[in-house]
Amino acid sequence: MNQEERRIYLIKELQKEMPQYREERIPCDEKGQRDLLRALLNVREPMKASEEFLKVQDEYLKERAKEKGITDAEDLKPVGSDPRLYLWQGDITTLKCDMIMNAANGGMTGCYVPLHGCEDNMVHSFAGVQLRYDTYLRMEELRKQYGEGYEQPAGVPMVTDAYNLPAKYVLHIVGPVAGWRLTKKNREDLEACYKAALDEADEKGCVSIAFCCLSTGVFHFPQDIAAEIAVRTTKEWLDSHKGASVKKVIFNVFKDSDLEIYRELLGK
Repeated sequence: MNQEERRIYLIKELQKEMPQYREERIPCDEKGQRDLLRALLNVREPMKASEEFLKVQDEYLKERAKEKGITDAEDLKPVGSDPRLYLWQGDITTLKCDMIMNAANGGMTGCYVPLHGCEDNMVHSFAGVQLRYDTYLRMEELRKQYGEGYEQPAGVPMVTDAYNLPAKYVLHIVGPVAGWRLTKKNREDLEACYKAALDEADEKGCVSIAFCCLSTGVFHFPQDIAAEIAVRTTKEWLDSHKGASVKKVIFNVFKDSDLEIYRELLGK
């Protein structure tokens, strides 16, 4: 199969699974097909998929990663102020490193809004349906323990395989939601997120980990304060964990405004 044949196969299989979308016309153009496929993957409930579906999906997503362009963390240069820290602007789903951070919600099974621009949506879209099913099973076990309405609290990480992403692992974590007034607890909770992420990376034997701008989107944490907490907490953790496996921390930014904030903090 070529990429178009894979797309059409996957779309048709998803339409069979979800009869409410069977009348959706498959576009003739490549972008339209990509968008429809991603939208269907976004709304698909967590469930097992057939071996044939996974085979075609994995081939498609691996090729999509190549099409988008993969950035190897080994090729990045550290900032001048600290050889352990790196600053990179780009799509975190195209970064080849040991672990990437995903800004998750309390349900932990990804974003279900079709074609939404959040990182959680992108990570699940390009990792494949295995990721949603994986996190779903983990949440089901937690709900047996804590009750049916359990949601993952801020600062408690969940590490999964990265499946079709270039990274090895994905660390899913819920950041604190900032209200109209930033509180001391908001700051402490965000600091705890970065500490927990670094602890998990070390436990997995990861050399490199990429952080997103956690909580600064729809969770309304001020970008400059969030960045300061991220950088300070990372430096303090690395200073106090000299024997840790983690040697390379990448601050991944998408917006130009975040890039400038981190440049100022890191002296790049």
